[in-house]
Amino acid sequence: MRLVNTRYVKEGSVLARPVINSSGRILLQTGVRVTASYIERLIAMGYDVLFIEDDRLEDVEFHMSITGQTREVAYKTIKNVSRYIESGQESTLVVADVRSSVQQMINDLLSSTDILGNLTDILGYDDYTFHHSINTTIIGLVLGIASGFSEQKLIEFGMGILMHDIGKILIPENILNKKTPLTEEEFEEIKRHTIDGFNILRKNNDFGLLSAHIAFQHQEKWDGTGYPRGLKGNEIHEYARLAAVADVYEALTSKRVYRKALEPNAAYEYIVSQSNTHFCPQTLEIFKKHIAVYPSGSGILLSNGQRGNVVKQNPAFPNRPFVRVFYENEEELDSPVDYNLAECPSLMVIAVDNR
Repeated sequence: MRLVNTRYVKEGSVLARPVINSSGRILLQTGVRVTASYIERLIAMGYDVLFIEDDRLEDVEFHMSITGQTREVAYKTIKNVSRYIESGQESTLVVADVRSSVQQMINDLLSSTDILGNLTDILGYDDYTFHHSINTTIIGLVLGIASGFSEQKLIEFGMGILMHDIGKILIPENILNKKTPLTEEEFEEIKRHTIDGFNILRKNNDFGLLSAHIAFQHQEKWDGTGYPRGLKGNEIHEYARLAAVADVYEALTSKRVYRKALEPNAAYEYIVSQSNTHFCPQTLEIFKKHIAVYPSGSGILLSNGQRGNVVKQNPAFPNRPFVRVFYENEEELDSPVDYNLAECPSLMVIAVDNR
């Protein structure tokens, strides 16, 4: 199984993983042979990559970070919360549904055998706000698990991060999805989503105050230049520090109608570069150890001119995975070559190449 840019997928290729939409509904099942019309339609819907069967990579295992059913439950939960808010009934939110949805996500992640390499979910760009909230929660919970949070803390944290952008429900869509630069007035409108989200959540006595503070604080920065209150350093709650990293990483790696997504390695490098400015250094140490730079199955180009795919992760060295190469200077090798990049200091991944 390998990750292939949709534009390079050949007609007749077999899907190794289902294609799902942001609500968790399966569009194409595993095992489907893709046709030219499928490929054309998926490109139009914003699907940049697909997982394709490849006999040379049969040992690459990839499980969804959360099940399609769990994603669908989370999606419906956020949708229902949004309806309550839009109808002015935010004080009657069904908090039990939010808690149950987060519990399902935690259960899926804790039962995963390879959280590190399994955060690549293939999605288009429909319903971005909901898709972003779910994926940010997944990434945040991975960081929370790595931080040693108890189950109760994970639930409290997960509920807050799932609702972290709920204040955006009150922002006009023409501002949220604007393709040109925001005016100063429009950016001020965007910034209000932190305050609005906090106020919405704290009106409900069943929603914990610390959970609500994630909506309030997730745009604060370690150096004090964030918003809405310009909090600095340890003034920012631990939950919000983790949420900030998850929020930015997910946003960078997601395609929007008005911009391309960054490859995971480029987003990773950007996040790490913001230590002590945007992000807490201790939080980034957790991020660096538990988020794969090159997800399993992704294509890579090495510094020696060889090209192949990531076979599995190196938990001790997330930026040095196990890889299998098939080409050298575009010529196919007589037989594949496997490398543990942790044991090959002279070899570097110089590009992501999902052909």
